[in-house]
Amino acid sequence: MCGLAGWLSFQRDLTMHTPIAEDMNATLECRGPDSHGVWTSERALLAHRRLAVIDLEGGKQPMAAGAADEPVITYTGETYNYRELRDELRALGHEFRTDSDTEVVLRAYQEWGIGFAERLTGIYALALWDPRTEELLLVRDRMGVKPLYYWPTADGVVFGSEPKAILAHPDTEAVVDAEGLREIFGIVKTPGHAVFRGMREVRPGTVVRFDRSGSEEIRYWRLTAHEHTDDLDTTIARVRSLLEDIVAEQLVADVTVGTLLSGGLDSSAVTALAARALKSGAADGPDAPVLAFSVDFKGHGERFQSNVQWADPDTPFAVEVAKHVGAEHIVVELDNADVLDQEVRDQVLRAQDLPVSTGDMEYSLLVLCRALKQRMTVALSGEAADELFGGYTWFHDREAVEGDTFPWHHPFEKAGGIGALRTIGLWGRLGMTEYVKRRYAEALEEVPRLAGESGQQERMRELTYLNLTRWENFLLDRKDRISMATALEVRVPFTDHRLVEYVYNTPWEMKSFDGREKSLLRAAMRGVLPDSVLDRKKNPYPSTQDSGYERAVRERVEAAIADDDAPVLLLASREEIRRLLDAPAGTYSMGGPWSARAVLERLVEFNNWVRLHDVRVEL
Repeated sequence: MCGLAGWLSFQRDLTMHTPIAEDMNATLECRGPDSHGVWTSERALLAHRRLAVIDLEGGKQPMAAGAADEPVITYTGETYNYRELRDELRALGHEFRTDSDTEVVLRAYQEWGIGFAERLTGIYALALWDPRTEELLLVRDRMGVKPLYYWPTADGVVFGSEPKAILAHPDTEAVVDAEGLREIFGIVKTPGHAVFRGMREVRPGTVVRFDRSGSEEIRYWRLTAHEHTDDLDTTIARVRSLLEDIVAEQLVADVTVGTLLSGGLDSSAVTALAARALKSGAADGPDAPVLAFSVDFKGHGERFQSNVQWADPDTPFAVEVAKHVGAEHIVVELDNADVLDQEVRDQVLRAQDLPVSTGDMEYSLLVLCRALKQRMTVALSGEAADELFGGYTWFHDREAVEGDTFPWHHPFEKAGGIGALRTIGLWGRLGMTEYVKRRYAEALEEVPRLAGESGQQERMRELTYLNLTRWENFLLDRKDRISMATALEVRVPFTDHRLVEYVYNTPWEMKSFDGREKSLLRAAMRGVLPDSVLDRKKNPYPSTQDSGYERAVRERVEAAIADDDAPVLLLASREEIRRLLDAPAGTYSMGGPWSARAVLERLVEFNNWVRLHDVRVEL
């Protein structure tokens, strides 16, 4: 999946500054342990760290098209339709030196110019320098699966796959002001916002072009509204067909590919379709069972208590699915020591560059990805199905649907998270109510609408758009950063733009035709998965319910605030934080991003994050 970095300057001779590009590139070693390189010219430096997945020998980067005045690319991700594009480009007279998708993307630019991005199907982020026009293009995939950041300078730009690469440049600095803190604690994920002052994130589906006259954002893809004309049976069949093709397409690799299997509908669908594609020969791959990995906590089944988010333990369903589809199934069982290990927690902080916390979920995900990496280089995951098909509780909670804020703030309010921020005074101190209101209004202004649509269908279109463009980007960023910290590439079939475009415009009454969440996806998978999984209530990614974990979190908060120089005391006083610690234990029991326990973890993370990344906080 790789990592990239670089620097464009129209006033300095960058051939004298190659060590800076090498330093930036070194921060991304975890994303690309297989090889690395820096391409140098007077105006542009392009750097690359490679995780070899396709054409292991020929796909090294940065990659030049040919002569010194021809374009050069540094590229991360996968273009799944690269073979079809290569055939088309060969017919147009292009010759290829490698079998890599990187060269296909480079030749596509040579043939179609800036419109080449519209022809790519996949997950990617890239930088392309054209010496003839002296233009640099930064390009990000349609749904924002792969990250890409930039820092405009007086005479160009610094860019990288992750903020840490940019912050390794001597002309940048790690400063977070009140607005950055609002993004961290508000669970808003404003597109383009990078938290660090002076830094920007390339928006999904966007090309950012830089030349001597400045910069320009060009949206090459966005969601659009159009009438859905298929009946229910046709729609179900179409969803099934699209998913079969997409999963088969995403199994293409020259390394081992497996799946992340929770036992829920989404990951089970991906695992089942992957197993079918490999068995039938519909996808390239070994004649062997698909590898499927799950995560669990020791004793979780015995101590489990259902709540509004988690209805039952995952592992029994994952085991059943694996047996049903003939997968080789590995359960990675964790205990408190695994997710409390400071080395694990520091690696997560370094990977994410931010103290954005969903509690123990992030730490268990890292340990799970480490285990996967021992057996595979690529894994398919079920992210985005809930956003697309309406799986979350807030799609089906009248108060959340009729509310006047981001719908995921409803469980955050009910479960104690927002209350916890208020208890320590941080919600009011940062002006969060006004900030969230402004960002929510901006998001609603973007929603593509269908003429004549009103009432429930109009509102559910809004909620789907908010989830796909805000909440899902939060989750995709988490998954990419943590998986790539272990050099594991995660592919996400439910983010394929063909499926997203089709389901986004499917009427809500079809998505919930049987009165359940994700009715359409359940129907599409009928006959593929066991009925027990199809009829199961949606569960989020697992979170520990071990009270010992909660006690350890509280002890760490106490230890942190005992230090008079603790960075967290910039956010709230010791007395305010202790009021939160004195709350009844049940306040912390749910886990996940909604609980007060997660807020406490975020305070500890903030403390460590400031010190690990040498962040200056300006309130």
